[in-house]
Amino acid sequence: MNDLDYGKRNKRGDFTPHDPIALPPFWRGAWTLRDLGRFVLDYVWPWNAFHMATALAYWYLVIPDVATMQTLSWGWALWLYAVNAAAIFVFYGIFELRFYVKRAQETRFKYNGKFPADQPSDVFWFQSQNIDNFLRSFFISIPLWTAVEVLFLWCFANGYVPWLSWADHPVYLALLVLVAPAIHEVHFFCIHRLIHWGPLYRWIHSVHHNSVNPSPWSSLSMHPVEAFLYHAVALWHLVIPSNPIVALFQLHMAGFGAVNGHLGFHRLEITEDTLLDGHAYAHYLHHKHFEVNYGGDGLIPLDQWFGTWHDGSKEAEARMDARFQRKVERMNRKKNTPTPAE
Repeated sequence: MNDLDYGKRNKRGDFTPHDPIALPPFWRGAWTLRDLGRFVLDYVWPWNAFHMATALAYWYLVIPDVATMQTLSWGWALWLYAVNAAAIFVFYGIFELRFYVKRAQETRFKYNGKFPADQPSDVFWFQSQNIDNFLRSFFISIPLWTAVEVLFLWCFANGYVPWLSWADHPVYLALLVLVAPAIHEVHFFCIHRLIHWGPLYRWIHSVHHNSVNPSPWSSLSMHPVEAFLYHAVALWHLVIPSNPIVALFQLHMAGFGAVNGHLGFHRLEITEDTLLDGHAYAHYLHHKHFEVNYGGDGLIPLDQWFGTWHDGSKEAEARMDARFQRKVERMNRKKNTPTPAE
C-alpha cells in the first residue's frame, strides 16, 4: 500500500498526513446525517467496543465474587495484577511484535521514520527505550492500575458507594457508558496539563516524555505519580452513581486505550487492502511539540478552548510558533526586569 496517497514524507523519512485532525462534527457545525453517522461509528468501533468487551470479560471471568472483594487481601489483588499484566503483554505485544519487531509495515505511515530500538540513549534504563518502557509499565504503571481497580471494587462490594443495577437503571447506565469517553478526555486533560507545569514536569512527566518517538511500550511508561493519577479516572465512579462494570470500562479505556496515542503509525495495515486508524496523530504531535494537545482527539475540545490545539496543519504550526515566541518574550522581559533591590 502506498502511504504517499495519504500524506507526505520529509527527507528524514517522517510521515505527515495530508488531512488535519478534524474535531467531532458537532463542534464544527456539521450536522448532516452522514457526518454524525460516521462519528457515531468511529466513536463505538473498534476501540470503545473493544474496551467494553474487555470490561465484560473481566466482570464475568476475572473479577472475584462480592464476598471476596469485601476484604482487602493480597490474593485477589495479585490475581488482578497478573491478569492485567498478561492482557497488556498480549494486547500491546501484538502491536509491538508486528510493527516494531518484525516491522511488517516497514515505515509506511510511520510519523517518525526511525525505530526506537535503533536509537540507544542514556535517558533510558540500559540505554534502551524498549526495555525502559517495558519495565516501567509492568513494575510501576500496571501495579498502580491494579491498585485503583482493587480500591473501587472494594468500595462497591462494601456498599460504600451506590451500586446501581442494570435492571433498575438501564437507560442511565447506558448513557453513562456513552459519556465515559468524555470523562476520560476531561480527566486526562486536567492531570496532563497539571504535570506539564515546570517543577512537576521535571520531577514526574519528563519520564514519559523521554520517549519522543513513542512506541506501544511507551504507552504506560510513567512516573508512579502520573501512573496513579492517570488510572484514577475510574475513581470518578465512586463519586458518580454508577456500576462496577462501567467503572471497569472507564479503567480499560485508560489502560488498554493508552496504546492508541503511542502506536507511532497513522494507519495500521491489517491486510493488503484494509487500514485501521489508530487515532495516534494528536498525541504524537504532543510528544513531538510538548506543549500542544494535552487532551485527546477533541471529543471535548479543551485544547481548542485553551489555545493549545494542534491539528497538524500549517496554520496550527504557525499558531504554535507564535505562542512559543510570545512565551520566550515574556520570559526575557521577566529576566531583564530589575528587582527592587537593584
